[in-house]
Amino acid sequence: MAKINPGEFMRQVQAEARKVVWPTRQETTTTAIFVGIMMLLLALFFLGVDTVFGAIVSWLLSLA
Repeated sequence: MAKINPGEFMRQVQAEARKVVWPTRQETTTTAIFVGIMMLLLALFFLGVDTVFGAIVSWLLSLA
């Protein structure tokens, strides 16, 4: 691997940083709302699955 001096490294970092495309405020808000909704739906799904499995395990333990 070739050695790069610190000055060249910083120039490369700055060149790469200029290529970054930041999301707009609207994109960030939309994504945050989507993530919140998906988190709520998955939480409800796993609550239901856990409740069903808990009931099944309780029923099986009551048989013993």
